[in-house]
Amino acid sequence: MSAATTRSRTPDRLCAEAVDLARTAAEEAAAPGVVGEHSGLVSEGDRVVTHFFECKELGYRGWRWAVTVARASRAKIVTLDEVVLLPGPDALLAPEWVPWSERLRPGDMGPGDLLPTDAEDLRLEPGYSGDDEPLPNAPVTEELAELAEAEDAEVTGAAPAGLPAVPARGSIAAVAEELGMRRARVLSRYGLHIAADRWEEAHGAQTPMAQAAPASCVSCGFLVPVGGSLGQAFGVCANEFSPADGRLVSLAYGCGGHSEAAVMPTPPRPAPPVIDETTVDPFPLRPAADSGSVPGVYDEDAAELGHS
Repeated sequence: MSAATTRSRTPDRLCAEAVDLARTAAEEAAAPGVVGEHSGLVSEGDRVVTHFFECKELGYRGWRWAVTVARASRAKIVTLDEVVLLPGPDALLAPEWVPWSERLRPGDMGPGDLLPTDAEDLRLEPGYSGDDEPLPNAPVTEELAELAEAEDAEVTGAAPAGLPAVPARGSIAAVAEELGMRRARVLSRYGLHIAADRWEEAHGAQTPMAQAAPASCVSCGFLVPVGGSLGQAFGVCANEFSPADGRLVSLAYGCGGHSEAAVMPTPPRPAPPVIDETTVDPFPLRPAADSGSVPGVYDEDAAELGHS
């Protein structure tokens, strides 16, 4: 360890003793009665010391006034460097700021809200935009643009049929327009994968609803197939009684509203009672003499003891 490092860790004696200078500077920067007791000091370097004072300002619990003083080499006069209010170890701080793009959650957008997409969004990739060629139904084609520039005429919007020159068909731009491919950016493979993972988590095979379903959506009549590569793993549910009605569901998803769900058997009903009205069942009013443990012979001695 060098001598300079050792000196920097040891507070300068004159700077450490300049507590009154540091307090005066803190009181000038703060409101009256805000600066509290001296809470310590720290060496910032050679002949540079920062004094800390408690802050009594309401709403700044745990904050400290930090006053840095310094002394020139071979000088005996300590001078003021800066006065700042800094949070202490147990200071009450605001939560770390998070950009709005990271705070946004699904469902936060409302009517009229605009969500700008980052130019470097990994979910998108460049598509065929045809910037070098106008739309086939554009009011200003290359021929008209050259004509307007040559004659310095003002070109107004009109239907292609009303233009002096009809846009050429069969070009790349015209074919892209008919196929719906004329977009500046399209969904990238990464964007497709994260969307599929999100939909699989919401309505996939591992959800509790799918685990208790009698069958999967791949065999359900309410499943509406979708085109493209997503059609190999997803479809749209069209069962109004299903919890996933109108949503993109995995083919391995399922619910109790499956079109081919087995009908629950009805509980067996007991047969109605059969009453035979052609015979008479005798019901004796008194039990037979030999049917019980009490003798049928009347005994006066037993009657006195309470037996009949």
